[in-house]
Amino acid sequence: MTLVTRRTVLKGLVATAVGAATGTSAYGFLYARHQLGITRETIGVSGLPAALGGLRIGLLTDIHRSSWVSHADVRDAVTMLMAERPDLIVLGGDYVTWGDRQYVGPSADALAPLAAPNGVFAILGNHDDDHEMPAALAKNGVQVLKDTRTHLTINGEGLDLAGIRYWTRRPADIAAVVRGAASPIVLLAHDPRRLTEAAALNIPLVLSGHTHGGQIVLPGLGAIA
Repeated sequence: MTLVTRRTVLKGLVATAVGAATGTSAYGFLYARHQLGITRETIGVSGLPAALGGLRIGLLTDIHRSSWVSHADVRDAVTMLMAERPDLIVLGGDYVTWGDRQYVGPSADALAPLAAPNGVFAILGNHDDDHEMPAALAKNGVQVLKDTRTHLTINGEGLDLAGIRYWTRRPADIAAVVRGAASPIVLLAHDPRRLTEAAALNIPLVLSGHTHGGQIVLPGLGAIA
């Protein structure tokens, strides 16, 4: 007779989940990362002027250019995004992995074909350095927002884009970036957990990466991967 305890069950669940996660991660690393696709979402934004309704924003994030993510991978993603003819493009950070300097230039060059009628804007992720990566992106016409905002006029209406660094987390610091914005404002944040601070500041839309906060979460255990 085998005694099954709560501890045994939990350990078994964790082992199963980790095993499934490992298998899924291996498949994703070897194959799925090359199988690119476009996700289209229609988002209602509170207080958005009618003239900005239907604005098409293209978001490309977490490319992690490296020996494992080739120029061709990024080129294909860029080609797919440009085929959508966005009005505005946002880059969500993590252009390289662990600040690998040898891929800073190649990453920016792979993104260089991106263009949109209302501009291409970027923020930095936790893998990006604060100097070389912004300079490389700016060289190709990308405006990098580091704890600052910019004002756009689209179809005769104003729209503010505010971009924060990954390490900018205190509500007071985020509030300082958006303070004084007279137009609808969109917050660009690499970490989607900044949605909490944005909601407290009545920011109607946040665009971010997707790899923080736990992609595999077990009840009672929280994020395990």
